[in-house]
Amino acid sequence: MKNLILSAIIISSFLHNNSFGQTATTSPDLVKQGVVLNDAGKFDEAIDKYKQALAVDPNNWQADYEIGYTLYNTGHGKDAIPYLQNILASTAPKYEADDLLGSIYDDSNEPQKAIACYKNGIAENPNFEHLHFNLGISYYRQNKYTDAEECEKDAIKLDQRHASSQRIYAMATYAGQKRIYSLMAWCSFLLLEPNSARSAEAYNNIRKILNYGISQQDAKHTNINLSEKEIGSSTLGMQMAVVSATEGKTNLTGVDSLNLQLTAMFKQAIEFKEVQSDPFFDNYYAKFFNKLAESGNMEAFTRFISLSGYKDENLAWFKANNEKLNNLDAWIRANPRAFN
Repeated sequence: MKNLILSAIIISSFLHNNSFGQTATTSPDLVKQGVVLNDAGKFDEAIDKYKQALAVDPNNWQADYEIGYTLYNTGHGKDAIPYLQNILASTAPKYEADDLLGSIYDDSNEPQKAIACYKNGIAENPNFEHLHFNLGISYYRQNKYTDAEECEKDAIKLDQRHASSQRIYAMATYAGQKRIYSLMAWCSFLLLEPNSARSAEAYNNIRKILNYGISQQDAKHTNINLSEKEIGSSTLGMQMAVVSATEGKTNLTGVDSLNLQLTAMFKQAIEFKEVQSDPFFDNYYAKFFNKLAESGNMEAFTRFISLSGYKDENLAWFKANNEKLNNLDAWIRANPRAFN
C-alpha cells in the first residue's frame, strides 16, 4: 500500500511539474514574464524573455511590440524598428506599432516618416487618442502650428483628462498668436496637473499672456504697447480687460490680481474672436470659463491653478477653505464641456 501511495505521489508530482514547465515556456507566458521584469526595471532580462517568446513563436506580435517598447524606453529606439516592422508586415492590429514607430522616427529627426506612421495608425484606429497627440507634437516641432492645433483638438475630444494634449494645444495656439485660446488651454492643463515642473511653466505662461504688451508708467498710469496689427485684433480687448480688472484697486496680493484678471477675461471670452470663429474654442473653452466666472468659484479656481506660483499661501488657503474647493470640484463635475 505504501508503495502504491508513493508511486501516486511521484506520478502526480511529475505531471504537475511537466504541466508547469509547459505553461512557463509558452510564448504568451514568456511575454507576461517579460512585462513583469520590465515593470521592475529589469530591462535586459525582460528583453531576453521577449526573445525567448519569439523563439517559441516567431509570429507573436505582442512579443515584437513589447521588445520594441522596452528598447525605445531605454534609449535604443533604432534597435526597436525591425520588431515593429514585423508587426506592420503581419495581419495583427498595427496602430500601436505605428504610434511607437512614429515616436522613434520623430525623435530621430525624421518627421515625414513619423507623420506617415501616425496617419496610418489613425486610419486604422481613429479613436486611439495617443496617435492624434503625437501627430500634433510632430507638426508642432515643424512649426506647423495650425496642423498641431487641429490634432490636439482631436486628442482632447477623445480624452479630456490627458493633460499633455491640453499643453501642446496651448503651445501651438500661442505660437500661432491665438493668446486667448492658449490662456484657456493652460488653465485647463492646470486643472489636471496643478503641481509639477510643467505646472510652473504653465503658470508662467498664463502670467506672460495676461501681461502681454502691458507696462506700468507710474502708480496711476498703465501703458498697452501693441503692434498696429494687434490693435485691430482681439489682443487689444484682452489687454484692456486685464488692465481694467485691477485699475484703482489697492493692496492686492498676486492671487487677488490674478483672480480679478482671469475673471474679467473669462466674462468676455466669447467676445474675443479671432479672424474666424472656432466652434471648438467657443464651446469647449470660452463658454465653460464664461460660466465659471459667473459661478462663484473663481477664487478656489485661481488658488488651485496658481499653486506652483504661490504654494505656501495657497496651501494654507486650501486648509482653511476645504469646502470652497469641494464646491469648485462639484461645479466642474456638474458642468461637463461640450465640443459643439
